[in-house]
Amino acid sequence: MINFRYHVVSLTAVFLALAIGLVVGTAALNGPVADSLRENVNLLRKDNQQMRQSVNNLQKELDSEEDFAAEIAQVVLPGKLTGKRVLVLSLPSGRQHTDGVLKMLELAGADVTRVDLQDKFINPDNNSNLMELAVTAARPTAPASGLPGNGHGVETSSALLASVLLDRAAGAAPVSDPDRRSVLGSYSTAGYLTTDDRVSRSAEAVVLVSGQPYVDKDSVKKDESVVKVAEQFDRTGSIVVGGNGSAGGNVVAVVRGDQVLAQAISTVDNANTVQGQLVTSLALVQQLTEKKAGHYGVGDSAAAILPKLPQ
Repeated sequence: MINFRYHVVSLTAVFLALAIGLVVGTAALNGPVADSLRENVNLLRKDNQQMRQSVNNLQKELDSEEDFAAEIAQVVLPGKLTGKRVLVLSLPSGRQHTDGVLKMLELAGADVTRVDLQDKFINPDNNSNLMELAVTAARPTAPASGLPGNGHGVETSSALLASVLLDRAAGAAPVSDPDRRSVLGSYSTAGYLTTDDRVSRSAEAVVLVSGQPYVDKDSVKKDESVVKVAEQFDRTGSIVVGGNGSAGGNVVAVVRGDQVLAQAISTVDNANTVQGQLVTSLALVQQLTEKKAGHYGVGDSAAAILPKLPQ
């Protein structure tokens, strides 16, 4: 029979073994193992410091390049778009860099108006409402008869908006100012867009400011709708898409990957930077003077950093 004294002796032996193990382990760690760990920690700390310094240097280099672009814009742009009526059409994904694009266009001398499409316009849940609105918002000089009839609300509404915001083709009757204000007012009241006070006449060209592709559950439909916007405005006037990146299904990537769209729509994949905003204006100059589309920026699918303009 195992008695109490046996338990005491057994427990004492266990604790003694633990104590001896701790002493031996500590001694071992204080030797070569501890030295090796300290060496590895020091190496990691040094690598981390070097990486942090590299990041700081790259940020300083980027800031310098942005400063240079801002300075050179003062030399390159003035007068390039004097007298040109330009519409800046801003998408929700490109809102953060729309002001920068607009400032460069104004520096070039363009007479700029701005329309901001809201998230509601791109949301596929509003497809039927946009179809209905395109019909009810249409006016005598901006009729619904010529609009796409395929049941895509964004495409149909974009066609109507393009018809009142951009110049009509030569020989076509212009949209009256009251009809233009009425159409825009209908979409504004419904929460699909906002406009500035200067949208009182049509433009001859448009800069569509976009951003990264959507990533939510409706991302495929939303990205498709953004492309529909670009397509409809391209049918009516010269267009440059200023985006952020050229991958993942955003409008820049889709246009560049489509042989037909790539021949008509210019793209800039870094319009979220000062450099890209400068290039966006230059791409529009090329569109208006040479009737030529180009694809610029820093992405792999870009043909060049910026267009070569005639002297």
